[in-house]
Amino acid sequence: MTCPHLEYRDRADDRRFDEPRAYCTIADRFVQPMRADICNDRYELAHDRHCEIYLEHTSGDTDGGGEIGDPEATNE
Repeated sequence: MTCPHLEYRDRADDRRFDEPRAYCTIADRFVQPMRADICNDRYELAHDRHCEIYLEHTSGDTDGGGEIGDPEATNE
Protein backbone atom coordinates (compact mmCIF):
# COMPACT_ATOMS: atom_id res chain seq x y z
CA MET A 1 0.00 0.00 0.00
CA THR A 2 1.34 3.43 -0.91
CA CYS A 3 1.92 5.97 1.83
CA PRO A 4 -1.22 8.09 2.30
CA HIS A 5 0.97 11.20 2.62
CA LEU A 6 2.53 10.91 -0.86
CA GLU A 7 1.26 13.06 -3.69
CA TYR A 8 2.55 13.74 -7.17
CA ARG A 9 2.52 17.39 -8.17
CA ASP A 10 3.34 19.00 -11.48
CA ARG A 11 3.88 22.50 -10.11
CA ALA A 12 5.32 24.39 -7.17
CA ASP A 13 4.43 28.03 -6.59
CA ASP A 14 4.85 29.58 -10.05
CA ARG A 15 7.01 26.74 -11.46
CA ARG A 16 5.61 24.02 -13.67
CA PHE A 17 7.39 20.66 -14.15
CA ASP A 18 7.50 18.49 -17.26
CA GLU A 19 6.78 15.40 -15.14
CA PRO A 20 4.97 15.17 -11.80
CA ARG A 21 7.28 15.00 -8.78
CA ALA A 22 6.88 13.16 -5.50
CA TYR A 23 5.67 15.40 -2.68
CA CYS A 24 5.46 14.43 1.00
CA THR A 25 2.58 16.19 2.74
CA ILE A 26 4.08 15.42 6.17
CA ALA A 27 7.41 17.09 5.37
CA ASP A 28 5.62 19.67 3.21
CA ARG A 29 8.23 19.38 0.46
CA PHE A 30 9.22 17.50 -2.64
CA VAL A 31 11.25 14.35 -2.03
CA GLN A 32 13.88 12.58 -4.07
CA PRO A 33 12.91 9.60 -6.26
CA MET A 34 14.67 7.15 -3.92
CA ARG A 35 12.49 8.29 -1.03
CA ALA A 36 9.43 7.95 -3.26
CA ASP A 37 10.43 4.31 -3.76
CA ILE A 38 9.99 3.85 -0.01
CA CYS A 39 6.68 5.75 -0.10
CA ASN A 40 5.45 3.48 -2.89
CA ASP A 41 6.60 0.33 -1.04
CA ARG A 42 8.91 -0.70 -3.88
CA TYR A 43 11.85 -3.12 -3.67
CA GLU A 44 10.61 -4.86 -0.52
CA LEU A 45 10.52 -1.53 1.33
CA ALA A 46 7.54 -0.41 3.39
CA HIS A 47 6.78 3.20 4.25
CA ASP A 48 5.39 2.20 7.66
CA ARG A 49 8.67 0.42 8.55
CA HIS A 50 11.42 2.20 6.60
CA CYS A 51 10.49 5.88 6.26
CA GLU A 52 11.74 7.98 9.16
CA ILE A 53 9.43 10.83 8.17
CA TYR A 54 6.35 8.60 8.40
CA LEU A 55 7.57 6.91 11.58
CA GLU A 56 8.28 10.22 13.30
CA HIS A 57 4.84 11.52 12.31
CA THR A 58 2.96 8.45 13.51
CA SER A 59 4.92 8.20 16.76
CA GLY A 60 3.38 11.51 17.85
CA ASP A 61 6.72 13.34 17.86
CA THR A 62 5.66 16.84 16.86
CA ASP A 63 8.55 18.92 18.24
CA GLY A 64 9.58 19.82 14.69
CA GLY A 65 13.24 19.20 15.44
CA GLY A 66 15.67 18.01 12.84
CA GLU A 67 15.79 18.38 9.11
CA ILE A 68 13.42 16.24 7.09
CA GLY A 69 13.97 15.34 3.45
CA ASP A 70 16.23 16.99 0.94
CA PRO A 71 15.66 20.71 0.32
CA GLU A 72 17.50 20.39 -3.00
CA ALA A 73 15.02 17.84 -4.35
CA THR A 74 13.12 20.47 -6.36
CA ASN A 75 16.16 21.52 -8.37
CA GLU A 76 16.04 20.65 -12.01
